Amino acid sequence: MNSSKTADLAGPGIGNYDEVRKILPAGYASLLNPRDTQRAIFEAKRYIEDNLCRELNLMMVTVPLIVERESGVNDNLDRDGSRTPVEFPCGLGLAKRLNAQVVQAATKWKRLALQQFDMTPGEGLCTDMRAVRKDYFLDHDHSSYVDQWDWERVMRPEERNLEFLTMIVRKIWKVIRGAERHVMAIFPALNDDRFPPLPEELTFIHAEEILERFPNLPRKQRETQILQDHPAVFIYGIGYPLADGLPHEMRAADYDDWVTETTSKTGKPTHGLNGDILVWNPLTHRRHELSSMGIRVNKQTLRKQLEMSNQLDFLELPYHKAIMNDEIPLSIGGGIGQSRVLMLLLRKAHLGEVSVSVWPKILKDMCAEKNIHVLE
Repeated sequence: MNSSKTADLAGPGIGNYDEVRKILPAGYASLLNPRDTQRAIFEAKRYIEDNLCRELNLMMVTVPLIVERESGVNDNLDRDGSRTPVEFPCGLGLAKRLNAQVVQAATKWKRLALQQFDMTPGEGLCTDMRAVRKDYFLDHDHSSYVDQWDWERVMRPEERNLEFLTMIVRKIWKVIRGAERHVMAIFPALNDDRFPPLPEELTFIHAEEILERFPNLPRKQRETQILQDHPAVFIYGIGYPLADGLPHEMRAADYDDWVTETTSKTGKPTHGLNGDILVWNPLTHRRHELSSMGIRVNKQTLRKQLEMSNQLDFLELPYHKAIMNDEIPLSIGGGIGQSRVLMLLLRKAHLGEVSVSVWPKILKDMCAEKNIHVLE
């Protein structure tokens, strides 16, 4: 088994600061000053929230920052247990204090919330979500502080197919492109020939097809290569083992459906009703992930994915029981990285230029040398 391919399954992050130094651009100068950057951030945020809700028929709702560990609602992010949430006891004066966790994503909570807010098919919710992911390598586009537009929408059983997923993705892409035009109109400095506008259409391609084209490359390098031909892509089918025996990337077993067969649509032995939006970043000359989303598991695919992941014990948790007992609706949902999108739209070289977080001294010094000023 190719060790570089296996190592690449761990997910985000580069892994060492020598590589980060190579990625950060030389001769960089922000197109917007700090005050205009803040104005542009909130112009883009308002546009995306308003238009995402309009396109997908969503309503903005509040979202938790902390959940109880025993609920099983927190997101695992992966299947190997390598990314654990921040935990702490809370409830002063209780005989037994609550076991609280800071959310890593609101993926499962949103599906439960659809029922709480009495959503029907075609209706959904959107959140201005904040999370902490302490086990990321901190580089130019990964932070321990996470902000996302986390959304979820009720769907019908007959909509559990690639055609429906594709339709939803196109609506999201329309909003992102619209946000780019919106901020460029308000801040003319962003109109720079070095930054071609986002393409009108995404290219849709299955992870199996990308592997077929670049069989010897690890996942991130495959994504970088496909973006040379198509500067904005949606990659279907992330989580199920591909022809080389490895998934495109590890995905948790209890939210996206990555096991459903889609051969009739693709003409190849493919699986998965989920995927990612990736674009080419002209500043870092790398893949740039904007969104991860998918049709959620039903009770049949939840059991199969937990079995494949050796996690059948999860079926004893309240969230998983609710799916197995048909107590919460079928849904489609995802997360759109706020700082990732803003970094791209405002032509920034580092995530820290659009969001405030903690960064190691080695990275801050590196950024300062390259005229990249992170917020603190």
